[in-house]
Amino acid sequence: MRKFSNSNFNYFSKMFNIKKNYTVYQIFISCFVIKLKNFIFNLDGKILNFFTIIFFVYITLCSCNNIKSPPTDYYKIIGYTQGTTYSIIYNGDSTTFSKLEIDSILHDFDMSLSIYKPGSIISRINKNDTGVVIDKYFRIMFDTSLDINKKTDGVFDITIGQITKVLGFGITEANDIVNEQITDSLLQYVGISKVKIDGEKVVKEYPEILLDCNAIAQGQSVDVISEFIESKNVNNYLVEIGGEIKAKGTKFGRVWRVGIDKPIENIEYGKELQVKLELKNKALATSGNYRKFYVRNGKKYTHSINPKTGKPAYQNILSATVIANNCMIADAYATACMVAGLEKAKQFINNDIQLEAYFIYSDKNGKMEVYYTEGIKSMIVE
Repeated sequence: MRKFSNSNFNYFSKMFNIKKNYTVYQIFISCFVIKLKNFIFNLDGKILNFFTIIFFVYITLCSCNNIKSPPTDYYKIIGYTQGTTYSIIYNGDSTTFSKLEIDSILHDFDMSLSIYKPGSIISRINKNDTGVVIDKYFRIMFDTSLDINKKTDGVFDITIGQITKVLGFGITEANDIVNEQITDSLLQYVGISKVKIDGEKVVKEYPEILLDCNAIAQGQSVDVISEFIESKNVNNYLVEIGGEIKAKGTKFGRVWRVGIDKPIENIEYGKELQVKLELKNKALATSGNYRKFYVRNGKKYTHSINPKTGKPAYQNILSATVIANNCMIADAYATACMVAGLEKAKQFINNDIQLEAYFIYSDKNGKMEVYYTEGIKSMIVE
């Protein structure tokens, strides 16, 4: 058997201006070149046959050029999910996948992990429905939450549902009277070690334990959609759900660029940016207390709750952005960093080489400062 020669392919690629996009016709070209060489060395003056073969090779190469090339167009799909918006930009064509498919996946995801859907798996677990069995979304969420809980000294905890409910960051409005006695009495129902998975069932130490995975689920949904897109052989895309992002490849040959908002209360996404970053094959999530909060009796209540105290975490970090290989991990760590404060947050990030972070914080004089890890430096767009 003859070995195919790249030099043969390169010669005819240059002659006929053929791009090296496919290996399918490289085999054909090499076969023709081998035959052509043998024929030329045994021509005996048969010039006509020589030009006939040249013509035949040319026609073959032109036909190969008609093989579908990688798509150059970018398409955008936008919609609503989880009480917010989503946006997908991808390199492909209009038939690669549809908005209907995306919405269907997000619906299935919500029916697993949304505490706002009464019939979801997590809602049924919270209601102590003995007939509920978990699915792959719930299992991945729980296992990841358990791992991050250990790595963050317990400041990330999905069993905080009773506290978020009382403070008004769950499915109900805040109680008219919120005091330490109420939150302290609920701490006995907080602690992921009090919950375990047994086969396809969730076992809780106390029936009063409520699960709330809002601090990780949105990031996980970004990963789920990203996996679906990649299953369609799309290598250049950006998925954004409620500000959580995953980007792969490039857009028109340039690395995807994303912005981090300034921590200004109730500001629209992207209105005033603190910094722009290049995001290459990574996921990004930001947590901050400048959007989800309310003021009652002159006191500000934020959604970043310390599961150890049952109280809102009033730390010096104003905004925590974490970059990781997947968005659910970035999402969970961003929340943990907000709860832990700057120094602890630095330790969390530095303990995992796969994590990068950009923190906006307030110094002791109330001045806004920034801290970012070494890997962020090369991402910053000047």
